[in-house]
Amino acid sequence: MAITASMVKELREKTGAGMMDCKKALTETDGDMEKAVDYLREKGIAKAQKKADRVAAEGLTSVEVDGNKAVILEINAETDFVAKNENFKNLVSKVATHLLAKEPANVEEALGQEIEQGSTLESYINDQIAKIGEKISLRRFTVLTKDDDAAFGAYLHMGGRIGVLSLLEGTTDEQAAKDVAMHVAAINPTYVSRDEVPAEETEREREVLKQQALNEGKPENIVEKMVEGRLGKFFEQVCLLEQPFVKDGDQKVKKYVESKGASVKTFIRYEVGEGLEKREDNFAEEVMSQVKK
Repeated sequence: MAITASMVKELREKTGAGMMDCKKALTETDGDMEKAVDYLREKGIAKAQKKADRVAAEGLTSVEVDGNKAVILEINAETDFVAKNENFKNLVSKVATHLLAKEPANVEEALGQEIEQGSTLESYINDQIAKIGEKISLRRFTVLTKDDDAAFGAYLHMGGRIGVLSLLEGTTDEQAAKDVAMHVAAINPTYVSRDEVPAEETEREREVLKQQALNEGKPENIVEKMVEGRLGKFFEQVCLLEQPFVKDGDQKVKKYVESKGASVKTFIRYEVGEGLEKREDNFAEEVMSQVKK
């Protein structure tokens, strides 16, 4: 298939590899983006373990806890100016309270629920759009429930640019749960433990590492041992419990949590705008557009 400039650009953003290397990788893999990423990694050209989605939209994440229930949510706006606006912050807080009370299954269900007398959440948000002057949308949320012998950890970074909700079982130590949430905000693991990593993802990583070792000229009889050693590094990158604890690098997160007599049930991490396309606005024009309102 024809390799376009936009495909080369996308692969460069995902891997950090040079333009010609990206073009060659796409040519060799017939335009298959995932295979092209693997091709570059096998050649030792791409260092990225996973693609880094461009953080694009503006807005806020928020975490609200009410007894044995908690919610984490992301609401988007068009500009950072609005995200810092008190009216927008109040909207986020009100929506969080609604989600905790109603526990909808998804965004669509949430938007159809009544938030005020005679007003659905969708119409309430539309009213705020008219007042604030920008498109606003509830992008995602998760509601968690816990038992009495468990603890939520709530943490917001950069005023809500990143939000994390963690759930520890076997302890009511909210500070320990918050410490885990802070770690998740900083290090961004994908899974709690290696048991959660899909078998196909592990196998794909194993094949990439094997090809890397062979391309480095390592003898086949030691490649397998090398691969297993490097696979451990992979698990350390993606699994929370395998990572050195951000507040004490001499111990893993698993050891820290166990020292509290607890285990990590789950965590949710939202980063504002991850995976969304950002408007290509000129900053000066954006400032003037706000001044003129």
